This record gives sequence, C-alpha cells and structure tokens, in this order.
Amino acid sequence: MPQRNYSRERTNVAKLNRRAILPIGLEEYQELNRDSARFRSWLDSMIETCPELFPVEIALGYELHDILPESAKLPGVRFRRIKLKATDNEGKQIVLTVASSAVMPYMTALTDDVEKALFLRKFDVPFWALARVFGRDDCFWFRMTAGIGRNEIVGTTVKDVDKLPEDLLADEKHVHFNGEKGYIATTVGGDCVLGASLALDAGETALTEAYGTFREEAHHRVPNYAPITVNTDGWQATQNAWLALFPAITIIQCFLHAFIKIRACSKKRLKTLYPAIQQQVWDIYHASTPADFRQQIADFLAWSRQSVSGTALEAIEKLCAKQDAFLLAFDFPNAYRTSNMIDRHMDPMDRWLVSARFFHGHWSSAELQIRSWAILHNFWPYCPRADVHKRFDSPAHKLNGFVYHDNWLHNLLISSSCAGLQTAHRIH
Repeated sequence: MPQRNYSRERTNVAKLNRRAILPIGLEEYQELNRDSARFRSWLDSMIETCPELFPVEIALGYELHDILPESAKLPGVRFRRIKLKATDNEGKQIVLTVASSAVMPYMTALTDDVEKALFLRKFDVPFWALARVFGRDDCFWFRMTAGIGRNEIVGTTVKDVDKLPEDLLADEKHVHFNGEKGYIATTVGGDCVLGASLALDAGETALTEAYGTFREEAHHRVPNYAPITVNTDGWQATQNAWLALFPAITIIQCFLHAFIKIRACSKKRLKTLYPAIQQQVWDIYHASTPADFRQQIADFLAWSRQSVSGTALEAIEKLCAKQDAFLLAFDFPNAYRTSNMIDRHMDPMDRWLVSARFFHGHWSSAELQIRSWAILHNFWPYCPRADVHKRFDSPAHKLNGFVYHDNWLHNLLISSSCAGLQTAHRIH
C-alpha cells in the first residue's frame, strides 16, 4: 500500500482576526446598529470598561466605517465596521468588525444553537454523534471546533495581564501522528492550559520550538514576560528547552516523579517494607526547612542501604542524589514541587486523544485540534458538584477572577476578541 503523503511543516496556525467580539445580545446589537450615535456611545463605553477586547491602536481614535451586507448564512444579521486612525504595516488604515457574542465566527451559526453540542465535546462525544443529535454533519462540527484553535491560547485565556502566571509546569504527552510518535509540549499555569503544541520528536530542538509557541504568545500579552520557575520531570531535553527560551528561569524537579519510580520498584517486590518507604519519602517532601530536608534525606538513605536492595535501592539513591535540585523549591515558595496540577489537565487531554484515535493528517490540522481543545478546556464549566464551582465557573474564571458573560461559550468568544491579540499590526 502506498504511503500517505502529508505535510510536517510547522506553521503558526493562530491568525490575526480584526473582529472585536463584545458581550451584547443580537437583538440589542441590531437595535443599536440602526442609530449611529447610540452605537458609538455604546462602543465608547465598551472601550472604556473592556479595553483588553480591542487592539491597543484604538486609543488613537476611530470613526464609524460601514455596515456589512446581510449574512447569507444567517439572514438578517449585519455587523458594523469601524476604521481606526492607526495604520497597519502597509500604511493602510485598520478596519475592525464589531460583532456580537451571539454569533459564531464566520457567521456559521448562532452561539446559543451550538453551545450544548460544543459542551458535549468536553466528554469526547464524537462529531458524528453531535450531527445525529443536533443536525448538520460531522464536518461542520469538526471545522467549528478546530477553528477555535486559530485564536491565541494565552491571549484568549489570560485577560488580566497581572494574572499571567510566573510559576509554570511543563510536560510532554506522548501521542501518535499518522502512526508515528509525537509529543504534545504542554504548559500549565494558574490551573489553565497555556500552551499545547505538537513536536515530532522529543529532542531539545523540537521541544524548544514547540514550547516556544507559548513564549511567543506570552510575549504578545506581556512583552517582557519572564517566568520565575517551571516544574518538569527529569527529561533533560525538556529542561534545556525551557532554559533556551527563558535563560533566567529556575527548573524545579518534580518530586512526585522520583517517588513514582521508587513505588514502581518496591510496591510489589517489597510489600512489607513499602509502607515504611512511602512514609519516609513523603516525610522528606514535607520537611519544613532545608536543613531538615537534608537530614531526613541522609537518614532515609542510611536506612535504605541497610534494609532495601536491588532496583528499589537504586531508585532511592537516585532520589537522594537529586536533593540539591529538590532544595531549590525552598527558595521559591510559590513554585510547584510536583506535577499534580499539570496531571489534572493532561488526564482529560489523554481521554480526548484516545477517543479521537490521535492525529491523522497534516501537522497544521493536528496543531489546530490540540489548540482548540486547550482553549475549550479552559472555558468549559466545572462540574456543579465540584467545590471549586461554588466560586468559579471555569478555569479561565478562576485565573482571571471575572467573566464577561454567564454562558461559557459566549465568555470564550468574547475572550477571543481579535484572536486574543491586543495589536492589529501583528501578522502571523
């Protein structure tokens, strides 16, 4: 059978979108649209209260430009455009569409008509099932979800620049890309997925490029952004990639990974000793001072050499040999010492990947899919029974501390205004 041809070429799938999506119902929008003075008054108030939803160039002023023709897909829907006084890279004045969150991008559907179907993607309901229940076809639902990945993950998720996390976690999810190995370089901070990009190998160069997508988007949001710490496992290529991207960053070794290795070597083989090993490892983790940490490491190592042998002892000695790396966490009290937070996000990512049978097609298609999952994941509502739901609607709400709209999909669309970018000059 001939091998299928597909492109591995990396391209930046996030696209500049000169479309400001604002929290206003469609009927109210159409009513304002009939009166230019009222429309401008409303728009001025939105610029004042939610400047993060507009390009920074709007501060130089704007004028009402025109009203677009009626949509062929959604009869009766017409959006107004404004012309900024600022110019783009080619010296042309910037024209911005002002849209309602009640309409999906590209006029594909009304938001309320597709919200329930897109919510079910949280539970990996396949596209053909969505088509059977909600109509259209599976390609319609695939394109709608994949299109969300064209927005910047960081810019869409982080609306308050002061909330861009300085302490991060990073790990790679092993996947299949057209039957070959691939790795999703995942960045998490503030309990949100802030980066997800497909690397075709686990080498330093590929991972630096994949994690570099997060750095690029973070710098779009905060030009001088430099995280303080990043929690990683022991894979050297991952650590080298982060040091290449952020030379001043401090690598925090994940203590949990060291324990997992010890558990794998001793839980079944040393059933009687394992409870004592487990207790001592976590007593070390909870040491209150560096001196106490060092002392407990020394005591644990001495005890292990008398009581444990084989691969279990090798794993224990490996943990103890990394004590200097683990001690760095005492200098950064806000840093993540274990990978628990990123694991909570990579578990549903894993279920989503398995249900989709991973990636089949071009690199850009895979990138769009994983980016769209990350953005949707940040805005999907928490389970009503979860304690966190008593205070926050979603991970993005928890990070920012506010929402633009009570409906999660409206909130996502509003947050993706201008593709999450705050400048109309940047072209990807």
